[in-house]
Amino acid sequence: PFDMVVVDESSSFKNPRAKRFKALSYMYPHIKRTVLLTGTPSPNGIIDLWSQIYLLDRGERLGSTFSGFRNRYFTPGERSRDIIYTYDPKDGAEDAIMNAIGDIAVSMKAADYLQLPPVVEDTIPVVLDAKARRAYDTMERTMVLELLRSGEQITAASAAALSNKLQQLANGAVYNEEHRPHAVHDCKIEAFMELIEQLGGKSALVFYNFQHDLARLLEALRLTKLRVRILRGAEDELAWNHGEVDILLAHPASAAYGLNLQDGGNHVVWYGLNWSLELYQQANKRLHRQGQTQTVIVHHLVCTDTRDEDILHAISMKERAQEFVLESLKARIDKYRVH
Repeated sequence: PFDMVVVDESSSFKNPRAKRFKALSYMYPHIKRTVLLTGTPSPNGIIDLWSQIYLLDRGERLGSTFSGFRNRYFTPGERSRDIIYTYDPKDGAEDAIMNAIGDIAVSMKAADYLQLPPVVEDTIPVVLDAKARRAYDTMERTMVLELLRSGEQITAASAAALSNKLQQLANGAVYNEEHRPHAVHDCKIEAFMELIEQLGGKSALVFYNFQHDLARLLEALRLTKLRVRILRGAEDELAWNHGEVDILLAHPASAAYGLNLQDGGNHVVWYGLNWSLELYQQANKRLHRQGQTQTVIVHHLVCTDTRDEDILHAISMKERAQEFVLESLKARIDKYRVH
């Protein structure tokens, strides 16, 4: 048996069907005390809380099954004839859930306890030229019509495939059937290079989404005198923090956790966003953390009237849901402090 188990980044256990959740649940009888830590408790909304709370109380507060929790607090949202893709909270569900878990959940925001500089978001609209606009609109129309003509219901998988292609095209290239990149336009690359020039020599942590993004960024940066590195390991982290790197290229999935990059700069550039609020927040936190002395500026390169705008909006909505979770728990703590 274990006297105590501490789970860092507990939101990685949010899926009750995942092997890691099942494995830790199996060990529950052998653990005397469990502590969960996370900066993103509900990256996709409060429905993510059930599995994490279950690991603490074995279902005492939110129910012993995920389906029971879902039926009690949520109603079906987006759906087809046979499949439900999303669930929306019922009226009052957020408050009810927060009240249920308030005695074992504590929200401690870094801003309340650490002297951190502010974060400024800078959304840079990128207008596609006429050729790129036609290519984007044609692909969008063609893929949607193909789905409709097939008579198949638009599923999460087919929607994801469509979105993935459109995200690629907005960034400037698409993979063909042989998974080879085909360049379509340079609108976003040019906007990126303009931004880097405007930074006037200040270093930037740049997040890309697709491998062809990385290749095209490297190609464009090769024409400059900037010191460019790809974040692959500890040596790159050290070089960045020692001021030996002007542009550090990273994929958010490989840079979201465990890295301290605050000594190397204060500019984050999102060349290509993805749908994960958790990766987005954690990636930005590589610079906005204890030890950072400058305002952190997060630049988003967003192609107008494309999936870029949809993703940024979706991230914003998820962030609001998570803010409710954190703020409501903090309010309960403050209430108890008064008494």
